[in-house]
Amino acid sequence: MKSFYKYIIGAGVIALLAFVVYNKVYIPKTTYETLNATKGDIALKVFGIGEVGAKTVYNVSAGVNAKLISLATDEGKWVKQGEMIAAFDSVDLPIQIQEAKIGVQKARSELIALEKELQSLQVQKQLALVTYNRYVKLKKQSFASQSEYDKAQADLKVIEAQIEATKAHINSSKTEVLRVSKSVKALEEKLSRYTVYAPVDGYVIAKKADLGQTLLAAQTLFEIVRSDDIWVKANIDERISGDVKVGAKATIKLRSSKKQYDAYVKRIAPQSDAITQEREVDVAFENLPIPFYMNEQAEVYIDTKELKNVVIVPAVTIVYKDDISGVWIKKGQKAHLQKVELLGISDGKAAVKGLTSGSELLLVSTKNKPLKEGMKVH
Repeated sequence: MKSFYKYIIGAGVIALLAFVVYNKVYIPKTTYETLNATKGDIALKVFGIGEVGAKTVYNVSAGVNAKLISLATDEGKWVKQGEMIAAFDSVDLPIQIQEAKIGVQKARSELIALEKELQSLQVQKQLALVTYNRYVKLKKQSFASQSEYDKAQADLKVIEAQIEATKAHINSSKTEVLRVSKSVKALEEKLSRYTVYAPVDGYVIAKKADLGQTLLAAQTLFEIVRSDDIWVKANIDERISGDVKVGAKATIKLRSSKKQYDAYVKRIAPQSDAITQEREVDVAFENLPIPFYMNEQAEVYIDTKELKNVVIVPAVTIVYKDDISGVWIKKGQKAHLQKVELLGISDGKAAVKGLTSGSELLLVSTKNKPLKEGMKVH
């Protein structure tokens, strides 16, 4: 009799355990949250991650081997084209220029003196020519001696020789004026290199030198970018980049901000990265945020196309098996993997083909048992 009661009690305990396991373990593990597939329009987007960069970075070099004595701007400052941004010690160049200018003035004065001398000689030549012609007539009439004739002729030739020599001196003096003037211009050009001006309207992203530092001519002093050149260099998987077009609308989300900025595709790199199999897509801001930070990480979402009147499901419900996409649906009281053609994913939603609107989708969770074909679900 005692054994009978033991069996009864044991059976009751087992039944109680089975009831607890069924209701507290099995039922929760096989109970899935569901939702229905809908029908509507969806704008497909391509997602990529990149960094804030620029089409062109202007490297402003020192231009001379000299000591930096003035800085008129700094990192994070805007500059205007032609604005003075730095100056170097020109040592004795201003004195050399002043001396060269004095040399120009001296050469010009000498040229003026020679030109006046030439004018005087030409007047003397006219007088000597008149005298010579008179002696020619007098000699023919035997009223002048040979010596008087020879002297008049010699005087004329001497003046003519002096005129030719003066003309040669004038040409030489003109050459000297030109040479010294070019020397002044060369020195002034050299002096201008000791002052550095902004090459474009832009934003200083880097300062590479400090006051008192002696730089080499090719050494970079500032790095400047134009606001129109700023973009996000995003890397897009080749498999989803085919629909991306230049000019397509996009949005940019910077890591430092929760805001989304309107943007557009400005350039698509002609080559893909052979290792990562990604393509660089440069996305420019419609309105550049101020301030901005070079090399800041950013996310981009690029509009590709809009699908009309398609079946839409949450992207998390898409599963992949043997390179085939599908969704788990509730069919009766059992799970069924419905194969679908994935048309595109955007903002957590997926457009599919091969599924009817209103189908009851099973949302898989780590709290649930893994789904299997024909498995009973609650």
